[in-house]
Amino acid sequence: MMMRPCPPRQRGIALPVILIMLTVMLIGSIYLLRASTSTTLTVTNLAYDAALSKEADLGVHTAFDWLSQPATKPLLVANSAANGYVATMNSTWTVSTPAFWAGSVVINPVGGGSPVEYVIHRLCNFSGTYNATTPVANSCMLSAAKQGVAAPTALGSSLSQNAPVYDGQPQLHYVITARIFGPRGGNVVVQSVVMMGP
Repeated sequence: MMMRPCPPRQRGIALPVILIMLTVMLIGSIYLLRASTSTTLTVTNLAYDAALSKEADLGVHTAFDWLSQPATKPLLVANSAANGYVATMNSTWTVSTPAFWAGSVVINPVGGGSPVEYVIHRLCNFSGTYNATTPVANSCMLSAAKQGVAAPTALGSSLSQNAPVYDGQPQLHYVITARIFGPRGGNVVVQSVVMMGP
């Protein structure tokens, strides 16, 4: 009887290599899933902040509408709490200081949404007229029109050749600040600087 030789023992390395490759692919897919989830959350948060910024613009527009009314001009020398107007601005205040928001007004959007709070500050040290000298001299942030920068004639001036040239009135600076607290804990602060004549 003839004995058949035993086949040689197989020493395949394919199985361990495939198991390592499957493990690497599994870990890679987990990281890919986490990265796509993180990206989705980031994009969602950015869209949420953009929507809150647009809602906060309602406060800036409402404040500007009140500020630009001709009937409002005489009221700008003193605080007007009903309109969210403060005739002074302390240089130490920031938007996180509670005193900054003293005298603010809260409005509710017509179609729903989060309430918007806004306040208007005139960049002056004291209330009263911008050029007052008694009882103390008022100091305000002013800008004078510069001739020949944007156009040969100042905005609103006559284009006639023989028109007299008068010095323009200074422009007072007003800062409109609006903030909104969103339903998911987000908040947005929007500021705008407006220059108007006294």
